[in-house]
Amino acid sequence: MLPLFHFLRRLRHGMTLGVRVLAVDDAQRVLLVRHSYVAGWHLPGGGVDVGESAEAAARRELKEEANVEADGPLALAGVFFNPRVGGRDHVVLYRTSGLIIGPRPERNMEIVAAEFFAPDALPQDMSPATGRRVAEWRGAPAGDRW
Repeated sequence: MLPLFHFLRRLRHGMTLGVRVLAVDDAQRVLLVRHSYVAGWHLPGGGVDVGESAEAAARRELKEEANVEADGPLALAGVFFNPRVGGRDHVVLYRTSGLIIGPRPERNMEIVAAEFFAPDALPQDMSPATGRRVAEWRGAPAGDRW
């Protein structure tokens, strides 16, 4: 009976999809955000809404979380399996530069800080996945898990 339950649950819930953006300014600094509900610094991003493309979600999250817009294309950097969220979650990572940076957003219920960091001055409390993605941007071998 239990395998049938898991099968039906998968049919009902399906795969989840999130996006993150590795945004780099003209000084080669990386944009990171700090959430109110989870520790550490993260790449901006979030879930893809029903009827929304992954790229549109990435652009929306970048604007909502940091008041930053990509002034050009987003480059697909990878699709990563996230085993910590239900076993069916994937994260699409985009990279972009040529940013339009608006005024620093005020703290809100979701985002308490959005800052650019130089590669040699990254915060120690980045999430492990954020650390891996930044390391890959700097030339480390790419992985397939978030």
